[in-house]
Amino acid sequence: MHPQTITGARGPTYAASICEDHRIDPARTNEQASSNEGRIEPPSGRQVELRFGDQRAVVVEVGGGLREYTVAGNPVLDGYAEDRRCRSGRGQILAPWPNRLKDGSYEWEDQTLQLALSEAPRSNAIHGLVRFVNWAVAQRSDCSVTMTYLLHPQDGYPFTLALEVAYTLDQQGLSVQTRATNLGEQACPYGVGAHPYLTAGADCIDECILQVPAAGWMPADERGIPTGEIAATAGGRYDFVAPRPIGATRLDTCFCELRHDADGRARVRLVAPDGARAVTLWMDGQHRFLMLFTGDTLPEPDRRRRSIAVEPMTCAPNAFRSGSGLKSLQAGESFTCAWGIQLG
Repeated sequence: MHPQTITGARGPTYAASICEDHRIDPARTNEQASSNEGRIEPPSGRQVELRFGDQRAVVVEVGGGLREYTVAGNPVLDGYAEDRRCRSGRGQILAPWPNRLKDGSYEWEDQTLQLALSEAPRSNAIHGLVRFVNWAVAQRSDCSVTMTYLLHPQDGYPFTLALEVAYTLDQQGLSVQTRATNLGEQACPYGVGAHPYLTAGADCIDECILQVPAAGWMPADERGIPTGEIAATAGGRYDFVAPRPIGATRLDTCFCELRHDADGRARVRLVAPDGARAVTLWMDGQHRFLMLFTGDTLPEPDRRRRSIAVEPMTCAPNAFRSGSGLKSLQAGESFTCAWGIQLG
């Protein structure tokens, strides 16, 4: 196994480990199969544990997502157990588009393309193509890991995309950097998001204090597709610019017109009712949109309103059709963005 660098129009853009010899040795295969007898494979595949001080995170092979993040033994993410499969998008990477695409169809460079309707009840394609595929560990240390996946052309997305997600624990908390490189010969549509559920330790989020630096939100129809309008948050039910309790507000809502601080980051803050614990999710300037989901429609009743999904996104829902925030990634071009979580 040797690292391979793929060079595009902007120089070296992607590194991963590939196997030089793809031949299959039957004896070795039989030996491996025998050694796996009686072994239980976790539904999320290989587990990669990261540690730094009192922080612990678990990144998984399936979807390259984040299953767990704790500080001093206290959950910061409302994740899922090792012996359970990921549901409701928990900790997943959403690429090459986040959220919903109406009818799973779109136009791109004079082509009409049709994706599978992965949200069949609403006739939408949802959250991209890489949530349940096996990612590879490209690099790792005690406190960091880089996961990679090569997305090959397929029905509805006939493009070649190299994806790389780096998770790091340090003094500042958890940071996540995502990089996509177009390895094909034509431009491709691209957007990315993440789907962590934050918890401040409360059994219910109703009395938790939420702060969201967004001046606008996007009304959506019954299928979760934006209507094309942008409404002001000021003075309305979705106004969390000044911190206030979530109360009975139901959120499955895209926020926009985000205010970024002097360091270029926008910050969403969740505080426990007694103020004893607080968690902040930050996102860089490439993230212009943000979904918040209070979990009222989750299939598991005991998980509803137990935490809040805070989903940084580089483009809006339905962006493959509307173009809102959508990146046209040229041949050989890379696109990098970052977000993270910290206490306080």
